[in-house]
Amino acid sequence: MTDPMRIQPSELDQLPDRDPEETAEWQASLDAVTQAAGPHRAAQLMRRTLERGEAGGLPLPKLLSTEYINSIPTSAEPDFPGDEEMEAKITAYNRWNAAAMVTRGSKHGVGGHIATFASAAWLYETGFNHFFRGKEGDGSGDQLYIQGHASPGIYARAFLDGRLSEAQLDNFRREAGGNGLPSYPHPRRLPWLWEFPTVSMGLGPLSAIYQARFNRYLTARNIKDTSNSHVWAFLGDGEMDEPESTSALTLAAREGLDNLTFVINCNLQRLDGPVRPNFRVVQELEAQFRGSGWNVIKSMWGNAWDELFQLDTTGALLERLREVPDAQFQTYQTRDVAYIRENFFGTSPALIELAKVLSDDKISECFHVSRGGHEPRKVYAAYKAAVEHKGAPTVILTQTVKGFTLGKGFESKNANHQMKKLTIDEFKGMRDLLDLPIPDSRFEDGVVPYARPAEGSPELRYLAERRAALGGPAPARRTQPLAPLPAPADKAFASFDKGSGTQSVASTMALVRLLKDLVRDKTSGKRWVPIIPDEARTFGMESLFPSLGLYSPKGQTYDPVDRDQLMYYKESESGQILNEGINEAGSLADFIAAATSYSTHGEQMIPLYIFYSMFGWQRTGDQFWQLADQMGRGFVVGATAGRTTLTGEGLQHADGHSPMIAATNPAALSYDPAFAYEIATIMKEGLRRMYGEAKPGEDQDVFYYLTVYNEPMPQPAKPGVEGLDEAIIKGLYRFNTAETAGVDVAAANAPRINLIGSGTAIHWTLKAQRLLAEEWGVAADVWSATSWTELRRDALEADEALLKGEERIPYVRQALAGAQGPVLAVSDYMRQVPDQIAQWVEQDYTSLGADGFGLSDTREDARRHFGVDAESIVVAALAQLARRGEVKATAVKEARERYGL
Repeated sequence: MTDPMRIQPSELDQLPDRDPEETAEWQASLDAVTQAAGPHRAAQLMRRTLERGEAGGLPLPKLLSTEYINSIPTSAEPDFPGDEEMEAKITAYNRWNAAAMVTRGSKHGVGGHIATFASAAWLYETGFNHFFRGKEGDGSGDQLYIQGHASPGIYARAFLDGRLSEAQLDNFRREAGGNGLPSYPHPRRLPWLWEFPTVSMGLGPLSAIYQARFNRYLTARNIKDTSNSHVWAFLGDGEMDEPESTSALTLAAREGLDNLTFVINCNLQRLDGPVRPNFRVVQELEAQFRGSGWNVIKSMWGNAWDELFQLDTTGALLERLREVPDAQFQTYQTRDVAYIRENFFGTSPALIELAKVLSDDKISECFHVSRGGHEPRKVYAAYKAAVEHKGAPTVILTQTVKGFTLGKGFESKNANHQMKKLTIDEFKGMRDLLDLPIPDSRFEDGVVPYARPAEGSPELRYLAERRAALGGPAPARRTQPLAPLPAPADKAFASFDKGSGTQSVASTMALVRLLKDLVRDKTSGKRWVPIIPDEARTFGMESLFPSLGLYSPKGQTYDPVDRDQLMYYKESESGQILNEGINEAGSLADFIAAATSYSTHGEQMIPLYIFYSMFGWQRTGDQFWQLADQMGRGFVVGATAGRTTLTGEGLQHADGHSPMIAATNPAALSYDPAFAYEIATIMKEGLRRMYGEAKPGEDQDVFYYLTVYNEPMPQPAKPGVEGLDEAIIKGLYRFNTAETAGVDVAAANAPRINLIGSGTAIHWTLKAQRLLAEEWGVAADVWSATSWTELRRDALEADEALLKGEERIPYVRQALAGAQGPVLAVSDYMRQVPDQIAQWVEQDYTSLGADGFGLSDTREDARRHFGVDAESIVVAALAQLARRGEVKATAVKEARERYGL
């Protein structure tokens, strides 16, 4: 007969055991306790034994989850340093004004969220009163990632401390008039208050981790000492379902980011209902974070539960808490005591006996009110433990009630995320509960009033004193101008002015060579932050490894396999390069932290994030919006760009659309340079615009996107044309004419056409120019379109000016003025990219592009497949001219046959 207690063999059975008898005795003891005292007691003994071993430094695996109780018992809580009564009054005002603001705004139909802040009020207030450092100390302070749906509560506090007016509160979600408040934390819309946009779910947690890491990077590289800065990320338990929310947990633990704390508000509700209807989200999150190496603090229950736990001598209460799913616990919040007695305590004899000694008031207090997140002493204890913990990041899992203090109509209701207002009677009930001095007379007009203590009142003095002690207001974003960074020497940008001669150089390599020169600059070189998602060798950047080093807080604890090579893999504690592995989301989070360092820390950094172009915008487009909202500055480079340049890579690697996606982002200045000198010109202008002397009315809060190619091509010398640099920046210039190109056009009155190419397509147009002249007697001028998007934006601004009574000619029309013949535009992207300018071109206009899915083949055959190679350009040009009657219609058919199209 098989012993039911027998444990299945494990990997430990493969290891030698110096005393098998002793091991067997321990196992037998555990079996005996299980049989005599039950599994709960056996588990309790094992937990205590593991905890003792861990505390003694034994190399034991950590428990993934602990009991469903607070990590810090009441007896171990530190003394509370504040005036609890005063802080309760301040919190009451903030609760009230947050609800009033959203309710008053509901008459305009603009919406808003009330229940989230109601549940999290003490989580924020305790931080504002005792932990969150402002920027009036060292200029950095703490970085606060506020849960987006809690923004009304943050506005309410800013109103209380005098930074917002009633008029501004009344303009919540009404920004068009210029004096409104954005719905969520949007730095671009309210740049003096918000630092970090967080309502794109999952991006807040991800960004907070990389912000904490970048703080360490600044210190390690002696840019700025950020050792006093702490990153706080306030998150919802529902938000943790987003993959981005937990994607970098192991990074934070691996690098020991004890300057980071996650505060997860576990009100057990997401937008439509319970987060884990049939499970327990707190236990799941604890296991996930503990398994990732985080310090976990649970603050679940308020003081009222202490008596229940002390009475639980059998463990029946803990066992019941472990088995009750979140959705059921949410129901207990909304039901009366009789229901709780029957459905919670009535499930086992031990709990029935326990309930007999509990009054109805005690049960109601425990199940309806007492949560760890609603008691400032509990919150303070958790925060203090978090900031004092060293060696690992901390997550605080705190339980609250969604809609707390808003009345029974709100609390724990599935629909409370969509509930935007309270009735006057509900407000009066809330007033009484919060004990606010608001007389009934203030409701007589049917509008809920705002409430604020008189100037000089004890409440406002206390609030001001607490913030002064912590370094000024928070959250707050620094917007004061910084000294411009000195421009690098012109020599760095002139490397390719003479061209590459007979050498073929890919535009990616040209950019990397330029970067090498720029990082050597004695003044601004250390400000560069090269960021690479594990493709440095693809882009030819491995030569930067030994000179700049790859940042690692542990340095290099091993001998690299290529140590004897010139370009070996060198990690360093003060390394300059951030190589994130196969991780575009993490790389862009790095970029955002560096790109906004000018405001977060008062230090201008120049991030350059280079990635496989297909794996940039389409994978992390939401983060690019986050970057724009946060007003980041820097250079984004889509390398190995284009749909036909990646021989053999195929559909998922062929980028035919990233400039189109980039064009949708108002802060992205998107360029598709063809030649090395164009890259240098764009980079030089980007450094001036973002980091140098701004021109009047110029927006510095932009970032540049450059697409560069892995196809080696001869790089021509920079034409000595007046105004060329300005034309490159604006987006279009004539590279040559049929005459200056030296092609042989037989007839003096030959038909003419304008070929506009961008990026690598310029080389096909140059070949087409020769074929048109030599084989068809057509004179073609070749134009380089460095930015279709900037041409379009300039034209849109001209249209807008016309509506205001100002006449301005779009630059694209100015540039093409006098150009003879039709226009044929070509790029290595879908036709929508060059078609951005079509409506402003006065000449007949058509385009060619690589529409559809990519494929694996040689460059030549891929271009023939998409109809963008030189011969296809010739046929398209002849077709345009034939429609105008300038060449014979038979020429088109003849060309198709000649070129095998």
